[in-house]
Amino acid sequence: MNTTTDLILIGALAAVWLTAGLLADALPVARTARELRRRARALSTVVGAGVAVFLAVPIVTALSSGESAAPAAALFPAVPAVLVVTVTARRLTRIRQGAGAFATAPMAPAPPALVAAAAHPLLATPLQVTGLAALIGVPVAAGLVEVPGADVAGIAVTVAAVVVLVLAVRHAVRHSRLNLAVLAPLGRGRVRPAMQSRTEAYAALPEETAVSTPAVHEVDLAA
Repeated sequence: MNTTTDLILIGALAAVWLTAGLLADALPVARTARELRRRARALSTVVGAGVAVFLAVPIVTALSSGESAAPAAALFPAVPAVLVVTVTARRLTRIRQGAGAFATAPMAPAPPALVAAAAHPLLATPLQVTGLAALIGVPVAAGLVEVPGADVAGIAVTVAAVVVLVLAVRHAVRHSRLNLAVLAPLGRGRVRPAMQSRTEAYAALPEETAVSTPAVHEVDLAA
């Protein structure tokens, strides 16, 4: 078993996906559209690097001689990585394109809708879960944990479920808080027309009342 090669592969896998999770967590903090676009591009690049490391694991282990624990260790982050490729990548592309629409005004504030979309649970949670799952695979690659193992598998599933729940709740609360900034202008816009309609009542001018009064007296005298 080539432990050094396995540790390099799984260590690189964990480092890349942990970095992606940190970048995703800092994405909604962008203040300008230019900064949001730059962070989205950097996150897309890191995600692409993570996918490349995933593809390199079976290729390197197939070329190396002897048994390897890297494929078994890479199975832990494989499931959340599939969610990243199918769901998170599409959301990240929309955010990058939306921020790119402000290329002519790079210092414009980041739109609240894009900031709320950057804090969506389906964007950051899969990336962070993938990084933590890849980190769990490091002891497997080092040969400290044997896979399969009933006890280890049960503990790993329990810990992973708790971590996913905590991360999902955290990002859901954050997304809801930022989403209020998107809905607040709509609430103010609904109140303004009602206030304006109350002040648009018609009032007769003094000239109109002065002209209409003699006309009534003339009719009465003629009668």
